[in-house]
Amino acid sequence: MLLNVLELVGVVAFAASGALVAVTKRLDFFGVALIGVFTAIGGGVLRDVLLGITPPTSLNTWRYFTTALVTSVVVFFAHAAVRRLRREILVLDAVGMGLFASSGATIALDVGASSQAAMLIGATTAIGGGVLRDILVNELPLLLHRDLYAIPALVGSTVVVACAAAGLGANTGLLVGTISASVLRLLALWRKWNLPGPRHVDV
Repeated sequence: MLLNVLELVGVVAFAASGALVAVTKRLDFFGVALIGVFTAIGGGVLRDVLLGITPPTSLNTWRYFTTALVTSVVVFFAHAAVRRLRREILVLDAVGMGLFASSGATIALDVGASSQAAMLIGATTAIGGGVLRDILVNELPLLLHRDLYAIPALVGSTVVVACAAAGLGANTGLLVGTISASVLRLLALWRKWNLPGPRHVDV
């Protein structure tokens, strides 16, 4: 139950951020809805494909797709008001990333994936939708920037695996993993932390 609730919160956060990007790119109604939905459920679809879960949960049940679509439509019509909530959207995006990283790792463990696979699939769940969004709007994926995004996702999924190995309950792993990833992402945004890039590159 907790997993379903947390995933829906993540879907809303990712759909809103994706739809806002689409509005900024001046896409039409269909484009905004498409980008919002892809951002929200793309990572989950990739997770299920990697785990052999067919059809993917996000496409096989109404609540994920519908929640993403409704959120995208709301952003399309109320984007001026939503845009003023940019800081709040960034916070929601960080929380959504943490939620997807943790839930992805939890689901991977539940279907028998190894610890390493669960960590990597959890991180993929968190960043997959954003990568699809950026590709569709012709932007360099955030994953490839020096901005800390993939690292917090990997931290969150690793914490879930560590909690499972320690014999803690799945809900504990979900909460601790989500908090760890989200807090690290928010700290990186606040303190402007990033990974080092190459020096003295000749262009």
